[in-house]
Amino acid sequence: MAGPQGDGSNYRRLQQSHPCFGQGSQGNLGRIHLPVSPGCNICCRFCDRTVSDTAQRPGVTGTVIKPEDSIRVLEKAMEVCPYITVAGIAGPGDTLASDNALETFRYVDREYPELIKCMSTNGLLLAERAEEVIEAGIDSLTVTVNAVDPEIEAKLNKYILYHGQKIEGVVAAKILIHNQIEGIRRVAASGTTVVKVNTVLVPGINDQHIETVAKTVAEAGASIYNIIPLIPQYELKDIPEPTCEQIDAARTAAGKYIDVFRHCARCRADAVGVPGREDRHGDVYGRISVKERFSHG
Repeated sequence: MAGPQGDGSNYRRLQQSHPCFGQGSQGNLGRIHLPVSPGCNICCRFCDRTVSDTAQRPGVTGTVIKPEDSIRVLEKAMEVCPYITVAGIAGPGDTLASDNALETFRYVDREYPELIKCMSTNGLLLAERAEEVIEAGIDSLTVTVNAVDPEIEAKLNKYILYHGQKIEGVVAAKILIHNQIEGIRRVAASGTTVVKVNTVLVPGINDQHIETVAKTVAEAGASIYNIIPLIPQYELKDIPEPTCEQIDAARTAAGKYIDVFRHCARCRADAVGVPGREDRHGDVYGRISVKERFSHG
């Protein structure tokens, strides 16, 4: 099994202070997701990005804030949840599709330098923006890699929006996969940012492909791997959620090559508090009275 990149000190630090890396201590660690990234540059066939108070899943938020509002929000969050150790950005769109996330982290670093900076991306622009991610001092980067075979990826991703072009099918999948793996390689090689990879497990599409994905991302430099069960929706609404046996088999296969994360709470893009135990997003961001969807682009 591949180990963490570099001397592993950054990875060990995150195990002690990041709820998504902690081994048994995560119940005492909190995080806030700052929903500053509105637009997405890929269209996943299972993704339904929604404005909602109640839905508990990735891609959901009750609001989108501006980077300059992030410190005000953080101040309130620290009053509500003083045990927050992580400031994360996980959407509701892609964090590299605009400059909002990296700008927000500059505010966070100036006002709350003790907080771990954590960011998630689909990786489409990661290869070309890797240096920016490193320079922003991102401690933990999560890249969602659902396949490393373009034929499989094309069944999971409808199209990409790449440098002003809408590209579909296997051609789009090849670009996405190349940029993801090259981006992981560049960021991990810095030795300062720990890379975690998420894969959405979709029965009948990529469930027999997990071992290959895990091996590939581990070789590229990822330190930890998270398998997320499909939430049936959008174009894949008729595919059943994977069973516990399927999830366990996938984790066992992946574990041959990389540390496997096993307590994902599938957090909202505006989550606040301890994952899996509480969500105080309503206390920090307020409530909404309408439900709408985000568009791609």
